[in-house]
Amino acid sequence: MAGRPEKVRRVGLQPEFVEFSPGLVGGTAVERATLTRDELEAIRLIDLEGLDQAAAAQRMGVGRATVAGICRAARRKVADALVNGKLLVVSGGSVRYAPGRTRPSATWPGKEKEEDVRIAVTYEGGQVFPHFGRTEHFKLYDVEDGKVVSSQVVDSNGVGHGALAGLLAGAGVDVLVCGGVGGGALGALSNAGIRVYAGAAGDTDAVVEALLSGTLTESASATCGCGGHGHAEGGCCGHHGGC
Repeated sequence: MAGRPEKVRRVGLQPEFVEFSPGLVGGTAVERATLTRDELEAIRLIDLEGLDQAAAAQRMGVGRATVAGICRAARRKVADALVNGKLLVVSGGSVRYAPGRTRPSATWPGKEKEEDVRIAVTYEGGQVFPHFGRTEHFKLYDVEDGKVVSSQVVDSNGVGHGALAGLLAGAGVDVLVCGGVGGGALGALSNAGIRVYAGAAGDTDAVVEALLSGTLTESASATCGCGGHGHAEGGCCGHHGGC
């Protein structure tokens, strides 16, 4: 008799970081512990966001008992990797992404018209913030017939890295302008249909004008090779330095 088909789980984060390594042990590669994307989502919702199992189950579109089992397996794998020095890899899982889940609808304005273009720029004090994954604010520009018709600064609400792609997609963003951006985030943004102009710096209004005039260069690859780890204050992708 065929087994019951696995139910697809809704996931609100496309992970940017998919490997966590203790390094080499005795000069040889370490063993792997593989965390599936739904297992990552379960511990994100329950252990990081503080949701109870019922709320997490509703978010993921599965039963409470299923979430409990997923979370239990995920915690065991994380513990195994930490205690036994294994390479923790995020891969696989029967999932579909729900990019609009993380949108803070109370503070992010909706698009007036679907045909309008919405540009988001990483923002701090009027300048392009140097690292996409760490930005606390975006400045949104709504463009109609090649001209900015409105703009507004909004908070990222603590969302970081891979989840930001879902946040922007849920807010109807078509184009992102930023400083540095990691390869995983770039992939998540591409999957969300968001065009990326990375490596930008300076006044955000001036950068958007350059974009609209066709003089801003589009990056076809990630501009931050540090992967979001080990950022010293003022160093690569830090709050006071550019990538």
